Amino acid sequence: MPDSHPQQPPHSPRSGGEGAGSGVPAEPATTLLLAGPRLTDGRTVDVRLSGGRIEAVGAAGSLAAPTASRVDLSGYLLLPAPAEPHAHGDTALTADIEGPVSYAPEEVQRRATEAALLQLGHGATAVRSHVRIGDAHGLRPLEAVLQARRSLFGLTDLTAVAVPRLLTGRAGADGRAMLRDALKMGAAVVGGCPDLDPDPHGYAQAVLELAAEHGCPVDLHTDGDDPARLAGLAAMARGVRPGVTIGPCGGLSRLPLSVATRAADQLAAAGVTVVCLPQGDCAALERRGLRTAPVRLLRSAGVRVAAGSGALRDAGNPVGRGDPLEAAYLLASQGGLRAAEAYETVGSAAREAMGLPRVRVEAGCPAELLAVRGDRISGVLSLGYSRIVIHRGRVVARTSAVREYCDSAVAVALDLPRQGRMEPGP
Repeated sequence: MPDSHPQQPPHSPRSGGEGAGSGVPAEPATTLLLAGPRLTDGRTVDVRLSGGRIEAVGAAGSLAAPTASRVDLSGYLLLPAPAEPHAHGDTALTADIEGPVSYAPEEVQRRATEAALLQLGHGATAVRSHVRIGDAHGLRPLEAVLQARRSLFGLTDLTAVAVPRLLTGRAGADGRAMLRDALKMGAAVVGGCPDLDPDPHGYAQAVLELAAEHGCPVDLHTDGDDPARLAGLAAMARGVRPGVTIGPCGGLSRLPLSVATRAADQLAAAGVTVVCLPQGDCAALERRGLRTAPVRLLRSAGVRVAAGSGALRDAGNPVGRGDPLEAAYLLASQGGLRAAEAYETVGSAAREAMGLPRVRVEAGCPAELLAVRGDRISGVLSLGYSRIVIHRGRVVARTSAVREYCDSAVAVALDLPRQGRMEPGP
């Protein structure tokens, strides 16, 4: 494989569930040698990948692989790839559209595909996309996102979350029936917005019952500003498997500290994961003030906290980037987390929230990796422009940034850092 080009994906399979057991075939046995990256513990190593997994990690120059493709990662920090636990592929990239947004299947598929590829370029090799069902569009947006999932196989893992509007009372009967149909079609996660239903408790109960019936995880939108509602949700979620996730929970930051602390303790005891959105809200909830969930308080209570991007240039955030490193940067710069803790929210915590296997740069782990030019996580979060993304053991995306300074006596005297052309500039 030439270093300058991503490898091509194999044939697309049918859709399946999130994480293990998704119904996708095994990867062909290919070998790739990552030469000379730096790890977070300071070591410079070689990493050999084969069959979609990390086969070996050794000191730089120690892994001979004469038949393997080779990627020179000198000057790069090698990290477990981030994952995106809270995207909206059906509404992405609609902020600049004049007039009504089209939800024709081909338009939704195009947007969902482009959004997933943008997020892949940033490093996210798995995306959980919340898709609204019901109303005038029925199941067509979900069908389009599932088609995008199939077309993207081998590049990124895209999972659909079915999000009905109403589930309670006479008006919710259609929503419950449509949610069942969505799971039969291939939605892997049961979602929704209890805050928007006349009976939030009944809505959450309906979601949890249906998820238990189908053995699906739950991922609900909630602002988290109602302590009684959170307590009820925590009580219902206790012991539910394969797990319950809520977010973005910015309303927790507006509660008195003692009340928020009690809510955090209840969520921790129930094993509920919180996905915060440091880059801004998403369009699924009414905007009530752009506050990020109190990440340090939640973590200190023992709640697993992951970070997502939310809106990607839609009504929720017209300039949203969908970049997990930016989410981690914001948690480090404004959320009070250390750089490594902040990256964990978009890395291991996000993957765990999505039911994906844990990734470490160790032999036997899945080859889901992100190489970013830099030598430590703090620098990567600050200036992580050049990136190489590895999914299932293959390079699938590459972004190169070049910084040059004009030729001048000052630039030469100060020996300013420079990437790119070595010949004199114009």
